[in-house]
Amino acid sequence: MTALQQPAKRVRDIRLDFFRGVCLFIIFIAHVFGNAWAGYIPARFGLSDAAEIFVFCSGMASAVAFASVFVRHGFFMGAARIAHRVWQVYWAHVSVFFVCTVIMVLVDQHLETGENYIRGLMMEHFFNDNARQALVGLLTLTYVPPFFDILPMYLVILCMVPVVMLLAGFNKWYAIAAVAITWGVASFGYLDMPRAPWNNETWFFNPFSWQLIFFTGFALMRGWLPAPPFDTRLVIAAVLYLLLCLPLAWGTLLDMFPVFREIREWLYPVINKTHVGFLRYVHFLALAYVSYVAVGEGGRRLKGLLCVLVCKVGQQSLGIFLLTLVLSFSGSALLNVIGRTYFTVPLINLGGMAIMIGVAYMLAWFKSTPWKAPAAAPSSGMAPGSERSENWSKTPSSSVPAE
Repeated sequence: MTALQQPAKRVRDIRLDFFRGVCLFIIFIAHVFGNAWAGYIPARFGLSDAAEIFVFCSGMASAVAFASVFVRHGFFMGAARIAHRVWQVYWAHVSVFFVCTVIMVLVDQHLETGENYIRGLMMEHFFNDNARQALVGLLTLTYVPPFFDILPMYLVILCMVPVVMLLAGFNKWYAIAAVAITWGVASFGYLDMPRAPWNNETWFFNPFSWQLIFFTGFALMRGWLPAPPFDTRLVIAAVLYLLLCLPLAWGTLLDMFPVFREIREWLYPVINKTHVGFLRYVHFLALAYVSYVAVGEGGRRLKGLLCVLVCKVGQQSLGIFLLTLVLSFSGSALLNVIGRTYFTVPLINLGGMAIMIGVAYMLAWFKSTPWKAPAAAPSSGMAPGSERSENWSKTPSSSVPAE
């Protein structure tokens, strides 16, 4: 009866961990400036990229981690759980921004480059007449520099989860309709958010558009949308669509045939990244379906040491994402100093990936709270000084000094 009363331990979906891990490696590679390896990431061969993978998997993970709280404990506790996560992500965003700012300041000072690195990440506003606005803007998310816009977007989407769960409590189709309508309105620019107080630029990742990707994963994990079947016809259709989109993204073909670049410009409203254009969304769904089929049912083909390492990185998504920003900016500066050669570029990429794996294992160890494990049984032998320890344990509580 005791066993029956205990909640069943949640089994991790290896596919979710694997693709999040792959995504985080891609994000690191993509953010290293002048990285030759970035020429082989998915974004160079299709309309969608690692950002969709990250947001989609985040939606699936949120359905597992947060939706069950709404179901088991009610709306208020579910909203509280979301608020707690928003609090964590918010301070993670602020902290990693200041860490990266300090790194860029130190690099500029050490290399005597003036403010080249600071300006490269649009951080110079903390050191000029806009400093006051920049500080307030950073904390109010009205100043969102390039490369630091994923987490603010994620924060806004998380705040939408209670609303979606509330609507789903009446009927799942209310929630699905609300997500689709919000995306449609945002597609026309009506819900754009300001990037900085001193110009008219808007967030590169519009959260009211990108919530479509997030809640697609969320709805699939919740069962609001049925999982697609393993169907050869669907696989063929998905592959054909991916091939059809290839000339619109692959730089080699764009340079060889200018007509493809003209077509891309003409299709910009339905393939743009900021508002998740419809054809871009369909491209991601096609890529996701092909990947879903490729790994097999339940991820049965994901085996071996490499998969284990990638999954470990995917399990620590927030911490490793923050690490990728620090590593990529630091790696970029290092490559500028030592040069980009056939030796240094792989060194920085593989070195950064090795650090990501090592930190993932470290974070997993900390999260396991090993200090809470039962103490090991004492051995039969007496270790030096054990008599003193034994006597200490028998000291009357009134004479034990307060910690």
